[in-house]
Amino acid sequence: MSKPTAKQPDNPADPFKKALAEATKVLADDRELGVSFSVDPPGRTDEAVRLPQVTRRMTRDEVMLARGTADAFALRHRHHDAGVNARYLPQGNMARELYDAMETARCEAAGAGQMPGTAGNINHKIGTEARRKGYGDIADKAQAPLAAAAGYWLRQKATGRPLPADAQNVLDLWSGFIEESVGDRADAVGDVLSDQAAFARLARQLIDDLGYGDQLGDDPDADDDSEDEEGQSEEEEQEPDSTGEDDDDEQADASPENAQEEQQDPSQADVSMDDMADQETGEEAEQDADPTAEPPAPAPVSDADPDYRVFSDAHDEVVQAADLAEPAELERLRAYLDQQLEPLKGAVSRLANRLQRRLQAQQNRSWEFDLEEGILDAGRLARVVANPTTPLSFKMERDTEFRDTVVTLLLDNSGSMRGRPISIAAICADVLARTLERCGVKVEILGFTTRAWKGGQSREQWLKDGRPAQPGRLNDLRHIVYKSADAPWRRVRPNLGLMMKEGLLKENIDGEALEWAHRRMVGRPEARKILMVISDGAPVDDSTLSVNPANYLEKHLRDVIAMVERRRAVELLAIGIGHDVTRYYGRAVTITDVDQLAGAMTEQLAALFDADPKKRARAAARPRRRVA
Repeated sequence: MSKPTAKQPDNPADPFKKALAEATKVLADDRELGVSFSVDPPGRTDEAVRLPQVTRRMTRDEVMLARGTADAFALRHRHHDAGVNARYLPQGNMARELYDAMETARCEAAGAGQMPGTAGNINHKIGTEARRKGYGDIADKAQAPLAAAAGYWLRQKATGRPLPADAQNVLDLWSGFIEESVGDRADAVGDVLSDQAAFARLARQLIDDLGYGDQLGDDPDADDDSEDEEGQSEEEEQEPDSTGEDDDDEQADASPENAQEEQQDPSQADVSMDDMADQETGEEAEQDADPTAEPPAPAPVSDADPDYRVFSDAHDEVVQAADLAEPAELERLRAYLDQQLEPLKGAVSRLANRLQRRLQAQQNRSWEFDLEEGILDAGRLARVVANPTTPLSFKMERDTEFRDTVVTLLLDNSGSMRGRPISIAAICADVLARTLERCGVKVEILGFTTRAWKGGQSREQWLKDGRPAQPGRLNDLRHIVYKSADAPWRRVRPNLGLMMKEGLLKENIDGEALEWAHRRMVGRPEARKILMVISDGAPVDDSTLSVNPANYLEKHLRDVIAMVERRRAVELLAIGIGHDVTRYYGRAVTITDVDQLAGAMTEQLAALFDADPKKRARAAARPRRRVA
């Protein structure tokens, strides 16, 4: 009797994809790393990577590209520390591109030194990307990206491996300029590959050599040195106090000669008489005139946490999206967003139609009859004809429950959302706004970020004031209104394209943004208010966190969420993209791929709009979950 044969997989590529996913987790040194394959462009977050699709044919190019992309992402995950990266990250766009290209090359070179097999795979990936971007056809240096050339140059210096032909063409166009600019500094590259902080300092020096030093921003190491020097100088200034010299001066001021001079000063006598007169008016006047009385404490900046501090809010702004770009630029950015929407049009439209059907299913007409005013009830005119003394009968349609509702979408506009995540978020917000508007539900779309990287004018003022300790939030907020609840979608349609604007996305201070959105909603007249937050990470602002406790912004976010959920004036839910937001929000869902965002938003809203109050209550109490 023959042995039964093992069942073959439906897709011959599945065993390879499973093996590659496991190898990627091992190489990244993270067993919890999510690995998926998609026809969409490859991408990575702190918790997941998306690799190129491998079809049933399993051609050599497909397999090598998937392996090279997996190795590159895994090495970046293993050798890259986001905190160190953020500390040394430049402010200007070009400097940031150079810095990121060099850091990517460092991670891949460091991994190739330990596991030489990854170098060949990554080289295939580099060649494929360079060929797709047309690097082999570029003949003018002005058309070749300097950041890509700098990354190729650094990788070649660190590994000594030749580059694919198309990538080598870009490097050849810039190599003379790079070598001449950096000089002997190139010799230090191999010594700092395993030390990200040391490499970051070297990368900033190289960026300065290449002519973009004005985009680096403040030197974080210099800030630490100056803080130490100031601490020493303060101690030195305090030393004379212990010698008694100040006490001697005070005793000298209190000498009989000085007292006599004071008595002879007529102006001082007048002041004394006025003070005596004030004392006679009663205790209240005496307290008002007391120069030593402490001024009243300022109102807290946060209703959720009275101890939360803001160094300066003078430079914060709440701005309309239309004010951040010219109309022509908004139209161009909107057209670019529509191009991003094209591949997802079918899937997103299906989800929107599903949501609309579920909402309209609750719009069964319900009429009240025999009213004294309203719409004439034609069905009962026969009674009037038969008996003219019978009064006319009117009817009126009863409003559905969810029509008296407003939904606010609060979108994270931080730098980590740049690329596909912000495009998907903008597309979903756009589609949901149209869908809910057709169903009679008002929608508001807000965004939050900061005006600068690593602090702005607030930080500059803090430095001028001598760096007072524990200053609180130390950056300038930028809260953006893409669509107000009362504005029709057709008028603000171009505004969502602003999210595609280069340089808009910076840092994220979630707690204050959530409190701002909550205040806007509480003032609305609608009976029901729903606030949905879409974010891909915890609050991060390097300037604030560098001089306050490490959990300063995160604690404030938790306090604001607790306040909103406790007051129950607004129904709060959140969607995390590649980041576990369930540890913050009572009702939340975490997705590992931005492509799941449309479905998650639709399902969450559909559950909230369920006609059955018991089902809504069960949805609100549903345990926190994660979408794989």
